Amino acid sequence: MNALLAWYFVAVWGAGYVATKIGLQYAPPFTFLSLRFAFGLLCLLPVVLLWKPQWPRSGAEWFHLAVAGLLMHAVQLGGSHYAQYLGMSAGVAALIIACQPLVTAVIVSGWMSEKLAPRQWLGVILGLAGVALVVWHKIDIREVAAGSLAGTLVALAGVSAATLYQRKFSPKADLKAASVVQFAASLVVLVPLAVTVEHFQINWSWKLLAAIAFLVIFASILGVSALHLLMRQGEATRVASMMYLPPVFAVVLEAAFFGVVPSGLAVAGIAVTCAGVAMTVWSRRRPALTAP
Repeated sequence: MNALLAWYFVAVWGAGYVATKIGLQYAPPFTFLSLRFAFGLLCLLPVVLLWKPQWPRSGAEWFHLAVAGLLMHAVQLGGSHYAQYLGMSAGVAALIIACQPLVTAVIVSGWMSEKLAPRQWLGVILGLAGVALVVWHKIDIREVAAGSLAGTLVALAGVSAATLYQRKFSPKADLKAASVVQFAASLVVLVPLAVTVEHFQINWSWKLLAAIAFLVIFASILGVSALHLLMRQGEATRVASMMYLPPVFAVVLEAAFFGVVPSGLAVAGIAVTCAGVAMTVWSRRRPALTAP
């Protein structure tokens, strides 16, 4: 079951790069995200009416869920989307955000008493090197402005903090309740930004609606829920190492649907990335996590 959840997360996160690129052509980032989370709440409404979630029972639980949601959705996606909107190349953005497993490894090793074997450290570093090879042809340093670099670093901090925060403070939260709280909190933050910064400008299109539907249902609801389930059952570094694989999946998807054949360097990078992830997640004690 864990292996299926892991593969699903990798696939939907990789496809999300393509859906996001499409959506940002029709709405600026904060407006696009506001539409995304408003639609997410609309989708969750029948779910919570039919299957009653276990709502937080204290103010602290509500607070922790809201903070985790803001970090995962508003901070991470807001930063990465705005960096793309400002013109940062996909390669640079993917490479910076792919540093998350390394950041997570440093945090859990230094402050969360989760000791990593030398094999796992090597796997984390190899995985990052593999991603660099995969996206090398898309890296354009000339397009790295101060604003776009700041946005991507904010996204990296957000996704790293979000996974660890929810694991630490809301490890057993009902995922339906968590989604509602986190979407609502993100919407409260993003709508004022969309109105004041972007004047809520939207170029309506079926492609925009399709991108929003895909990202809400398959990424924000099912994908993030799969990530949280995996975080509950495995060490943070093992789960975070899967973040190396979505850029690889995006390259494969690009080849399958758009005929963009990956270079020899990208193929080598895919092999190195997969080897690094395998070294990070492999464990004799937890065989269920050996096939992300």
